[in-house]
Amino acid sequence: MFCVASLVPSPPALVPELGGAAGAATDGEPAVLRRAVLSAAGALAEQVSRWIVVGAAESDLVLGPETAGTFRGYGVDVRVGLSRAVASTTADPALPLPMLIGGWLREQVAPEASAQARLIAADSTPAECVAFGARLRAELDAETDRYGVLVVGDGAATMSTTAPRYLDTRAEAVQADIDRALTAGDRAALAALDPQLCADLDVAGRPAYQILAGLFSADDTHPKVETRYAAAPFGVAYHVSVWYPGGAA
Repeated sequence: MFCVASLVPSPPALVPELGGAAGAATDGEPAVLRRAVLSAAGALAEQVSRWIVVGAAESDLVLGPETAGTFRGYGVDVRVGLSRAVASTTADPALPLPMLIGGWLREQVAPEASAQARLIAADSTPAECVAFGARLRAELDAETDRYGVLVVGDGAATMSTTAPRYLDTRAEAVQADIDRALTAGDRAALAALDPQLCADLDVAGRPAYQILAGLFSADDTHPKVETRYAAAPFGVAYHVSVWYPGGAA
Protein backbone atom coordinates (compact mmCIF):
# COMPACT_ATOMS: atom_id res chain seq x y z
CA MET A 1 0.00 0.00 0.00
CA PHE A 2 1.31 3.42 -0.96
CA CYS A 3 1.20 5.84 1.98
CA VAL A 4 3.41 8.90 1.45
CA ALA A 5 5.94 10.55 -0.84
CA SER A 6 8.72 12.92 0.16
CA LEU A 7 10.38 15.23 -2.35
CA VAL A 8 14.01 16.19 -1.73
CA PRO A 9 16.84 17.69 -3.81
CA SER A 10 20.20 16.06 -4.44
CA PRO A 11 23.10 18.42 -3.66
CA PRO A 12 26.04 16.42 -2.29
CA ALA A 13 26.49 19.26 0.22
CA LEU A 14 23.65 17.68 2.19
CA VAL A 15 26.27 15.24 3.47
CA PRO A 16 28.24 17.13 6.15
CA GLU A 17 31.53 15.38 5.35
CA LEU A 18 31.41 16.74 1.81
CA GLY A 19 30.99 20.37 2.82
CA GLY A 20 34.13 21.06 4.85
CA ALA A 21 33.66 23.72 7.51
CA ALA A 22 30.36 24.84 5.98
CA GLY A 23 29.11 21.26 6.06
CA ALA A 24 29.94 20.91 9.74
CA ALA A 25 28.30 24.23 10.68
CA THR A 26 24.93 24.16 12.45
CA ASP A 27 23.77 27.40 10.86
CA GLY A 28 23.90 28.82 7.36
CA GLU A 29 22.13 27.72 4.21
CA PRO A 30 23.52 24.16 3.98
CA ALA A 31 22.38 23.45 7.55
CA VAL A 32 18.92 24.92 6.95
CA LEU A 33 18.46 22.87 3.79
CA ARG A 34 19.78 19.72 5.48
CA ARG A 35 17.32 20.07 8.36
CA ALA A 36 14.42 20.44 5.94
CA VAL A 37 15.51 17.41 3.92
CA LEU A 38 15.99 15.27 7.03
CA SER A 39 12.57 16.38 8.24
CA ALA A 40 10.91 15.31 4.98
CA ALA A 41 12.74 11.99 4.98
CA GLY A 42 11.77 11.58 8.62
CA ALA A 43 8.11 11.95 7.67
CA LEU A 44 8.60 8.99 5.33
CA ALA A 45 10.29 7.00 8.08
CA GLU A 46 7.41 7.67 10.48
CA GLN A 47 4.96 6.02 8.10
CA VAL A 48 6.81 3.15 6.44
CA SER A 49 9.85 0.86 6.60
CA ARG A 50 9.92 0.10 2.88
CA TRP A 51 11.13 2.84 0.56
CA ILE A 52 11.25 3.29 -3.20
CA VAL A 53 13.73 5.95 -4.34
CA VAL A 54 12.94 7.53 -7.70
CA GLY A 55 14.82 10.07 -9.78
CA ALA A 56 16.62 10.56 -13.09
CA ALA A 57 19.78 8.88 -14.37
CA GLU A 58 21.53 8.40 -17.69
CA SER A 59 19.29 5.42 -18.41
CA ASP A 60 16.53 3.41 -16.76
CA LEU A 61 17.96 1.56 -13.78
CA VAL A 62 16.68 -0.60 -10.92
CA LEU A 63 18.86 -1.07 -7.83
CA GLY A 64 17.91 -3.48 -5.07
CA PRO A 65 18.34 -3.28 -1.29
CA GLU A 66 21.71 -5.03 -1.60
CA THR A 67 23.18 -1.98 -3.38
CA ALA A 68 25.97 0.04 -1.76
CA GLY A 69 27.55 3.21 -3.11
CA THR A 70 30.00 5.90 -2.12
CA PHE A 71 30.33 9.65 -2.48
CA ARG A 72 34.01 9.19 -3.37
CA GLY A 73 33.38 10.81 -6.74
CA TYR A 74 32.24 13.95 -4.91
CA GLY A 75 35.37 14.25 -2.82
CA VAL A 76 35.01 12.05 0.25
CA ASP A 77 34.56 8.28 0.57
CA VAL A 78 31.27 8.34 2.48
CA ARG A 79 29.69 4.92 2.05
CA VAL A 80 25.89 4.51 1.86
CA GLY A 81 23.51 1.66 1.13
CA LEU A 82 19.87 0.89 0.43
CA SER A 83 19.61 -1.42 3.44
CA ARG A 84 21.53 -2.36 6.55
CA ALA A 85 22.54 -5.65 4.93
CA VAL A 86 25.26 -4.10 2.74
CA ALA A 87 28.07 -3.79 5.29
CA SER A 88 30.27 -6.25 3.42
CA THR A 89 29.21 -5.22 -0.09
CA THR A 90 31.70 -3.43 -2.31
CA ALA A 91 30.63 0.21 -2.69
CA ASP A 92 30.19 1.38 -6.27
CA PRO A 93 31.54 4.95 -6.78
CA ALA A 94 29.69 5.38 -10.09
CA LEU A 95 26.09 5.04 -8.90
CA PRO A 96 23.64 7.87 -9.73
CA LEU A 97 23.27 10.69 -7.24
CA PRO A 98 19.56 10.01 -6.43
CA MET A 99 20.53 6.55 -5.18
CA LEU A 100 23.39 7.95 -3.09
CA ILE A 101 21.18 10.64 -1.54
CA GLY A 102 18.43 8.10 -0.91
CA GLY A 103 20.86 5.71 0.76
CA TRP A 104 22.33 8.46 2.91
CA LEU A 105 18.90 9.68 4.04
CA ARG A 106 17.76 6.16 4.84
CA GLU A 107 20.78 5.68 7.07
CA GLN A 108 20.19 9.02 8.82
CA VAL A 109 16.49 8.67 9.64
CA ALA A 110 15.56 4.98 9.18
CA PRO A 111 18.59 2.69 9.42
CA GLU A 112 16.37 -0.40 9.71
CA ALA A 113 14.39 0.47 6.56
CA SER A 114 14.91 -1.31 3.26
CA ALA A 115 14.93 0.63 -0.01
CA GLN A 116 14.96 0.04 -3.72
CA ALA A 117 15.92 2.64 -6.32
CA ARG A 118 14.02 2.91 -9.59
CA LEU A 119 15.53 5.52 -11.85
CA ILE A 120 14.28 6.78 -15.19
CA ALA A 121 16.31 8.05 -18.12
CA ALA A 122 16.75 11.81 -17.88
CA ASP A 123 15.54 12.30 -21.45
CA SER A 124 12.25 10.46 -20.90
CA THR A 125 9.17 12.28 -22.16
CA PRO A 126 6.60 13.77 -19.79
CA ALA A 127 4.14 11.03 -20.74
CA GLU A 128 6.72 8.34 -19.97
CA CYS A 129 7.51 9.89 -16.58
CA VAL A 130 3.85 10.23 -15.57
CA ALA A 131 3.18 6.65 -16.70
CA PHE A 132 6.20 5.49 -14.68
CA GLY A 133 4.72 7.08 -11.56
CA ALA A 134 1.23 5.72 -12.23
CA ARG A 135 2.55 2.17 -12.70
CA LEU A 136 4.56 2.40 -9.51
CA ARG A 137 1.51 3.63 -7.58
CA ALA A 138 -0.62 0.74 -8.88
CA GLU A 139 2.09 -1.74 -7.96
CA LEU A 140 2.50 -0.40 -4.44
CA ASP A 141 -1.25 -0.18 -3.81
CA ALA A 142 -1.47 -3.89 -4.61
CA GLU A 143 1.05 -4.71 -1.86
CA THR A 144 0.02 -5.60 1.68
CA ASP A 145 3.10 -3.89 3.17
CA ARG A 146 3.16 -0.11 3.55
CA TYR A 147 5.44 1.75 1.14
CA GLY A 148 6.72 5.29 0.78
CA VAL A 149 8.44 6.93 -2.17
CA LEU A 150 11.43 9.24 -1.89
CA VAL A 151 11.44 11.50 -4.95
CA VAL A 152 14.86 13.04 -5.64
CA GLY A 153 15.20 15.98 -8.00
CA ASP A 154 16.54 19.54 -8.30
CA GLY A 155 15.00 22.66 -9.78
CA ALA A 156 16.59 25.20 -12.10
CA ALA A 157 20.39 25.44 -11.87
CA THR A 158 20.39 28.82 -13.61
CA MET A 159 19.01 31.07 -10.87
CA SER A 160 21.99 33.38 -10.37
CA THR A 161 25.35 34.38 -11.80
CA THR A 162 27.00 31.97 -9.36
CA ALA A 163 24.82 29.03 -10.44
CA PRO A 164 26.44 26.01 -12.09
CA ARG A 165 24.95 27.01 -15.45
CA TYR A 166 25.11 30.79 -14.79
CA LEU A 167 22.03 33.02 -14.83
CA ASP A 168 19.19 32.56 -17.28
CA THR A 169 16.66 35.38 -16.95
CA ARG A 170 13.80 32.97 -17.67
CA ALA A 171 14.62 30.77 -14.71
CA GLU A 172 13.00 32.83 -11.94
CA ALA A 173 9.52 32.83 -13.49
CA VAL A 174 9.68 29.18 -14.55
CA GLN A 175 10.91 28.07 -11.14
CA ALA A 176 8.18 30.09 -9.44
CA ASP A 177 5.61 28.18 -11.49
CA ILE A 178 7.25 24.88 -10.57
CA ASP A 179 7.28 25.79 -6.87
CA ARG A 180 3.61 26.80 -7.02
CA ALA A 181 2.71 23.50 -8.67
CA LEU A 182 4.69 21.49 -6.13
CA THR A 183 3.22 23.35 -3.17
CA ALA A 184 -0.33 22.99 -4.49
CA GLY A 185 0.06 19.37 -5.52
CA ASP A 186 -0.94 20.46 -9.03
CA ARG A 187 -0.43 17.22 -10.93
CA ALA A 188 -1.54 18.64 -14.27
CA ALA A 189 0.91 21.54 -14.11
CA LEU A 190 3.79 19.22 -13.27
CA ALA A 191 2.87 16.82 -16.05
CA ALA A 192 2.83 19.75 -18.49
CA LEU A 193 6.41 20.89 -17.79
CA ASP A 194 8.21 21.50 -21.09
CA PRO A 195 11.23 19.16 -21.42
CA GLN A 196 13.12 21.51 -23.74
CA LEU A 197 12.63 24.57 -21.55
CA CYS A 198 13.57 22.55 -18.47
CA ALA A 199 16.71 21.35 -20.25
CA ASP A 200 17.60 24.92 -21.22
CA LEU A 201 17.26 26.01 -17.58
CA ASP A 202 18.90 22.84 -16.24
CA VAL A 203 15.85 21.69 -14.28
CA ALA A 204 17.35 18.26 -13.68
CA GLY A 205 14.42 17.21 -11.51
CA ARG A 206 11.84 17.53 -14.29
CA PRO A 207 11.46 13.73 -14.72
CA ALA A 208 11.22 13.26 -10.94
CA TYR A 209 8.54 15.95 -10.64
CA GLN A 210 6.52 14.26 -13.38
CA ILE A 211 6.91 10.84 -11.74
CA LEU A 212 5.53 12.47 -8.59
CA ALA A 213 2.54 13.74 -10.58
CA GLY A 214 2.00 10.21 -11.89
CA LEU A 215 2.10 8.73 -8.40
CA PHE A 216 -0.96 10.77 -7.49
CA SER A 217 -2.70 10.75 -10.87
CA ALA A 218 -5.24 8.12 -9.86
CA ASP A 219 -6.51 10.07 -6.84
CA ASP A 220 -9.83 11.89 -7.12
CA THR A 221 -8.66 14.68 -4.84
CA HIS A 222 -5.48 16.71 -4.72
CA PRO A 223 -2.78 15.43 -2.38
CA LYS A 224 -2.16 17.08 0.94
CA VAL A 225 1.25 18.76 0.57
CA GLU A 226 3.47 20.07 3.35
CA THR A 227 6.17 22.28 1.84
CA ARG A 228 9.20 22.49 4.11
CA TYR A 229 11.69 24.40 1.96
CA ALA A 230 11.73 26.28 -1.34
CA ALA A 231 14.74 28.45 -2.15
CA ALA A 232 17.81 28.73 -4.37
CA PRO A 233 20.70 29.34 -1.97
CA PHE A 234 23.49 28.42 -4.39
CA GLY A 235 21.84 29.47 -7.63
CA VAL A 236 20.06 26.09 -7.79
CA ALA A 237 16.39 25.82 -6.83
CA TYR A 238 15.64 23.23 -4.16
CA HIS A 239 12.14 22.19 -3.09
CA VAL A 240 11.38 19.96 -0.11
CA SER A 241 7.87 18.70 0.57
CA VAL A 242 5.84 15.77 1.87
CA TRP A 243 2.84 14.48 -0.09
CA TYR A 244 -0.03 12.41 1.29
CA PRO A 245 -2.55 10.76 -1.04
CA GLY A 246 -6.15 11.84 -1.06
CA GLY A 247 -5.45 14.81 1.17
CA ALA A 248 -5.11 12.57 4.22
CA ALA A 249 -2.04 12.74 6.44
